[in-house]
Amino acid sequence: MSSRGMIRSMAIIGSAQAANVLISILRIKVVALLLGPTGIGILSIYSSLQGTVSTAAGLGMGSSGVRQIASVKGEEQALSRVRRVLFAAHLVQGAVAMVIVWLLREQLSEWLLGDSEHATEVGLIGAAILLTLLGTAQTALLQGMRRIGDLGRVTVLSALAGTIVGLACVWLYGTQGLLGFVLVQPLATIAVALRYTKRLPKPSSERPGAAEIWEIWKPMVKLGSAFMLGGLATAATLLLVRSLIAQDLGLEAAGQFAAAWGITMTYVGFLLGAMAADFYPRLTEVIHDREAANRLMNDQAQLGLAIGGPVLLLLIGLAPWLIALLYSSEFAPAASLLQWQTVGNVFKLASWALGFSFAAAARGGIFLLLQLNFNGLFLLMLWLGLAPFGLIAAGPAFMLAYIMHFAVLNVLMHLLHGFRWQRLSLLLLALHATLALGLLVLAQTAPLSAAVASPILALATGVIGLRIVLIKVGPEGRLALLLTRVYAALGWPLVRNV
Repeated sequence: MSSRGMIRSMAIIGSAQAANVLISILRIKVVALLLGPTGIGILSIYSSLQGTVSTAAGLGMGSSGVRQIASVKGEEQALSRVRRVLFAAHLVQGAVAMVIVWLLREQLSEWLLGDSEHATEVGLIGAAILLTLLGTAQTALLQGMRRIGDLGRVTVLSALAGTIVGLACVWLYGTQGLLGFVLVQPLATIAVALRYTKRLPKPSSERPGAAEIWEIWKPMVKLGSAFMLGGLATAATLLLVRSLIAQDLGLEAAGQFAAAWGITMTYVGFLLGAMAADFYPRLTEVIHDREAANRLMNDQAQLGLAIGGPVLLLLIGLAPWLIALLYSSEFAPAASLLQWQTVGNVFKLASWALGFSFAAAARGGIFLLLQLNFNGLFLLMLWLGLAPFGLIAAGPAFMLAYIMHFAVLNVLMHLLHGFRWQRLSLLLLALHATLALGLLVLAQTAPLSAAVASPILALATGVIGLRIVLIKVGPEGRLALLLTRVYAALGWPLVRNV
């Protein structure tokens, strides 16, 4: 069954990401303790600048390069040319981006941080952008060659090395050490990735000419442009939001937002990233078969809600304690933001599978418009709410933006793909959305009651979700067979026709 393949891929890809998440938690925890909300705020702005410019300068070639390498993997000469062009393009594009950031360092510092005090550090972020693109060229090669194990090791080892050296910089130099923190991570990725790419057959000595480089570079950019623009819209929106908060409310408020956003994106991104590895190519294969595509999208939405929904309920009730654990007591205001954003993530889980259909169908324009739709809604509502309500406005703005985005996406999917929700999908969405909204209200009025209720509700929905997963994957393996017997003994046997 396709569900079994998706679960297996989620487990394989997710294991490396889980280790990366744990390292990320440790990294942010130490920075929070050493530098407080202001340090986290500055680091988040540096990271947003790095991410935004890297996305723009990369032109989506990290994603398109994977496909291009995979398509010529058995052809030595063609593979050598693609490898050379991919590396050279990232080198040139990264160098250009580095120079531009350096030349605009004072303007960027004043815009993002409200003064030119950090102009030199902002300018040196350009070096991190160049290193990021060079690392992307290496990891794209490993992924295109299907060296998934090596790719996982690069992810974990580079995160570990970057964290150790980066934290040492912060420990020794305080806020000024944050620049080293940003520079070391992509440098570690390059160093670790080279260890594995060197094991691959070396490119041929024949170098492609200018015309040949253009013929290879052009289709990779064309294919990657929709992904690049969509990613750029998200990165640019986050950069604008952080800049808006920092200028209106100060760097400490930017740090509070970064804390809530970091947890939101880390845990949901972990789940979505694990699911995407298998789902996207599967959907691409069947996208022109409406019945099969609709069935696959419903299947993926059900798995996402069944697995991720209980965790979201747990986050809402335990947000204050989780914030204190992962950051410190100084970040208490971030808890309410996290609770609002987590309700929005229920709709994100449901809509995520649908959004991929436009990329799978090569409708890059619609895919980009959908990215702009959510980010535009979020930015607009935050801008309107920040002055009268303060930082807390970021929470409802995120939630409402995803609810409206979900509604727009459903209309487009029905009109363009004839998509219809299955009954189980709607039931899971209604269940988790209702419980999440109820817990949100309870958390705002009686936090201790919400903290007690959320684990109970998470356990109950987790039992339901586990049953759905078992039905989809079948009773294969000792653990699955044991759980199947447990459900049968409880008088709730598994039925295959969900």
